Amino acid sequence: MVLLLACACSREPESAPPAAAEVGAGQAADRPSVTVSGDESQAVVGVWTPPPVELGEGERGQWRQRAAEALESGRLFEDGSAAVPIYLALLQADPDDRTARRGLQRATGAVLAQARRALADAAGDEAELRRAEQLAAVARALAPDDPQVQQLQRDAEAARRLSTLNRAGEDDLRAGRLGEQGNGALAYFRDALALQPDDVRALQGRAAVESAAIGRAEQAARVLDFAAADRWLGHAQAVREDGAGAVREARQRVEAARNARIAALRDAALRDLVRGDGLRAARARLDDMLQIAPPGDPVAAQLRERIDLATHYGAFRPGQVFTDALADGHRGPQMVVVPHGAFRMGALDAEPGATDAEKPAHYVRFDRGFAMSLTEVTVAEFGRFVAQSGARPRATRRGNSIVYDERSGNFARRSGADWRSGYDGRPAAPNDPVLHVSVRDAEAYAAWLSEQTGRHYRLPSEAEFEYALRAGNPARFPWGDAAVPPEGSGNFAGGNDVSPSGRTWNNAFVGFGDGYWGPAPVGRFQPNAWGLHDLAGNVSEWVADCWHASYRRAPADGAAWFNPGCRARVVRGGVWSGSPAQTRSAWRASMDSDMTNARIGFRLVRGI
Repeated sequence: MVLLLACACSREPESAPPAAAEVGAGQAADRPSVTVSGDESQAVVGVWTPPPVELGEGERGQWRQRAAEALESGRLFEDGSAAVPIYLALLQADPDDRTARRGLQRATGAVLAQARRALADAAGDEAELRRAEQLAAVARALAPDDPQVQQLQRDAEAARRLSTLNRAGEDDLRAGRLGEQGNGALAYFRDALALQPDDVRALQGRAAVESAAIGRAEQAARVLDFAAADRWLGHAQAVREDGAGAVREARQRVEAARNARIAALRDAALRDLVRGDGLRAARARLDDMLQIAPPGDPVAAQLRERIDLATHYGAFRPGQVFTDALADGHRGPQMVVVPHGAFRMGALDAEPGATDAEKPAHYVRFDRGFAMSLTEVTVAEFGRFVAQSGARPRATRRGNSIVYDERSGNFARRSGADWRSGYDGRPAAPNDPVLHVSVRDAEAYAAWLSEQTGRHYRLPSEAEFEYALRAGNPARFPWGDAAVPPEGSGNFAGGNDVSPSGRTWNNAFVGFGDGYWGPAPVGRFQPNAWGLHDLAGNVSEWVADCWHASYRRAPADGAAWFNPGCRARVVRGGVWSGSPAQTRSAWRASMDSDMTNARIGFRLVRGI
C-alpha cells in the first residue's frame, strides 16, 4: 500500500501589535503598527501537513522500527523518515494499529517537549523561535483540541510578537531613532515589556535607549549645548523608573561641565571689567552665560550685578567711601559714591515758600553714579592747595570779605578776612568749612586736586547737588515735610540758638537748636541717607551752573547748565543763618562769581 501525503504550510495573518508609548509621554496614536514579511518574521503558528510516506506491503513492522528509531533520535516531523509522518501513515493504513498509536502519542509529547525547549531558548535566537513555531504547528496538527497544544500555540505566537517588537526596537536603536519623538526604539521595547515584563532582551534594549540618551546629553554638554543636554536627560529620565541613579550621575556630570563653563565665563568677564574698555566684552560673556545657566543661577546673578555696578560706578559701589592719594603723599577729601538714578528736581507749584526760579519741577536722570565730598572742603584741605600751588584766592587779593558782625547782628565787609577766617572774621579752625572763597577759587582748587590725583574733580552741577541733598526724599525739606528738623540732623537757624552776645534769630525753626550760632566743624551732624554730611545746612555751597531764572530748557541728564563768561552763579543748600524757606530742598540763589562771604563754602564731585 502506498500512502501519498502532500506537504503544505500556510500562515494566517496577524493583527498589528499595539502602538508604543513615546518617551515620557502617552500612546503614540499615529505610529504605524508592526508589519512583518517573509518566513522568519511571521507572528503566528502556521498549518503543518505531514510529508509523504510510502508504505510497502508487508513492511509495516520495519516502518514501526524506523519510527521508533526516529523518535529515539529526536527526528520528529522534518521529512518522510521522521517519527510523526511514519506513525500517521501507519494509522492511516490501519487505524487499529495500537503500536503506532502509542508511538504517535509519545511523538506528540516529544514535539511538545522540544517546542517548550525551543521557546525557552528563543530569546534573541531566531532559529530557535522558528523551530518552536514549526513544532507548535506540528502539535496543532496532531492534537488541536489539547489544552497544552493550544497554550503552546499562544506562547509561540507571543514569542514571535515579542521578537518582532524587540527586533524593530533594535533596528531603530542602531539607526539612532531612540523614541524621543514617539516613533522609535523605546516605543517598541515598551510594547515588548507590556507583553512580557521580565523579557531580558526588551529590558536590555530599554537600558540601551537610556544609555544612548545619556550619551547624547553628555555629547551636547561637550559642545556647550546645555539646553539640548537637559532635553536628552529628560528623555533618559522618562525611560524607566529604576533608572534614576544613572540619570542622576549623568546629570551631575553635565552640571559639572555647565558650572565649569559658567565659572570660566565669569572669570573672563571679571578680567574684562578690569580693562577700561572691557564692559562690552563682559556683557557679551554674560549673554553667553545666560544661554546656559539655569534660571536663578547665583553666579550669573552676581556677574550681572557686577556688570551693572561697572556700568554705573566703574570700579566702585554705591555708598563706598574713598580718598585719592595726592602727589605729596597726603590724601584728598573723603568722597562717597552717590547711586545712579532719577528724581524730580525743583519745587511743585503749590509748595509753600517756593519761587518761580525753582520751577518748573522736572525729572533728571543720572545714568552713572558719581562721587561727592563727604563734607564741605575744610580750611586745612584748602590751605594745602594754597601752600603748594602758590594760589592767591579772591578775598586775599582784595584784602577783605563779608563777615558776621556780632555787635550789629548784620553782615559787613571786613578788611583782612579771607579763606583763613571764620564766619566772624576771627581765625578759622582747620576742620571748619572753608569760607570767603569765590566760585573761581573753588574751581581752582578742583583743578589743582585733579592734577595732584590724576582724577577729574569739579564743582557739582546744580542737579547733582539737589539729587544728593534729597537722597531719594521728594518732600519739601531734606528730612521730609515736618516743620521742625529732627534733632541732630544739621546746623540750621533755630529759635533755640543764641549768639555769643545773646542774640536770637527773627526767622528760624521754632523750638529747634543745634548748639551752634555760626558754622559747625564739618561732619558734626548726622549724614543723610546716602552718607553725606551738611548738604542741608551749615554753609551754602557753590555749584557749577550759571544762574537761570527758571528751569525751562534745563538739562535732563544732570549736567551743569553753564554759559561761558557768565558772572551770575548758583549757590545751593541751607545755611547756618538761613530762614526755613531757604532750607527747603529746592531752594536756590543767584550770586556774583566774585562774591566771598561767611555763608558760602563748597564741596567737590569726582567722576568714577
